[in-house]
Amino acid sequence: MFSKDQIKLAIAPIAWTNDDLPELGGHIPFEQCIDEMAEAGFSGSEIGNKYPQDPAVLKAALGKRGLQISSAWFSSFFSEEGREEETVQAFVEKMNFLKAMGAKVINLCECGHCVQGSPKYVFERPSYSDQQWQATASGLNRIGKLARENGMYIAYHHHMGTMIQSAAEIDRLMEMTNPDFVHLLIDTGHAFYAGDDALAITKKYASRIRNVHLKDIRQNVLDKVHQQKMSFLDSVKAGVFTVPGDGVINFDPVFQALAESNYQGWFVVEAEQDPEKANPLEYAKMARKFILQHTGI
Repeated sequence: MFSKDQIKLAIAPIAWTNDDLPELGGHIPFEQCIDEMAEAGFSGSEIGNKYPQDPAVLKAALGKRGLQISSAWFSSFFSEEGREEETVQAFVEKMNFLKAMGAKVINLCECGHCVQGSPKYVFERPSYSDQQWQATASGLNRIGKLARENGMYIAYHHHMGTMIQSAAEIDRLMEMTNPDFVHLLIDTGHAFYAGDDALAITKKYASRIRNVHLKDIRQNVLDKVHQQKMSFLDSVKAGVFTVPGDGVINFDPVFQALAESNYQGWFVVEAEQDPEKANPLEYAKMARKFILQHTGI
């Protein structure tokens, strides 16, 4: 399905220690996290808050374990008036750090006015004005151009509780931004959570996809999320996400669509769970086995 050098496999540290929910995995050290990533058979990692901020120190720690940085999250706030320059400055700092680490992709999400970290039901988001949409699109074009000038890409991460959550919102963002500067991260779990089809999104924007997050959904938990109108973080603690193959998403058509579009880059397993309930090493190995069985890589 994929050629030998077409896809690299990474896993996010959020399964070990959750930056948004410090109580989840707060006791797990950075070294255990990367040791177990390597043991599970991954060659890449995203970045968590426990990771050293000195590129030389981080490179040395990862190098001992045969790991490299694939990408990292960046929160933009272009939809909030007066925050463009602050956002651009923070982006340049993150870009320079990732460039020093040899990464090519910055996962970007517009977090202005979002309810991702609030106690609100994840579908009860504020509406955004046309002016806020335009400010966001303009800001993304600006930093996307900066990224390309530095040999990097921004990959927009549609995410529950944020400005761009649904397929319709992805469509609007893609239409309003320059395809040379603003690319897409397809996240299978967030698409399903939002009630959309990751396969349809993948096929529609195949040429703009620069990163792939693989996560699965536990349908019984998602049903409770809607019944109880849970917040995003409460849904994570309840176990709405899991690794590929442990939930209800059919990954084979998505893998096939990515292969047919000649996607080249990282597959990142990103399945945030409570490590006390879902042992990170066990689930990382489960994910690695599933990917091998379904893609041959």
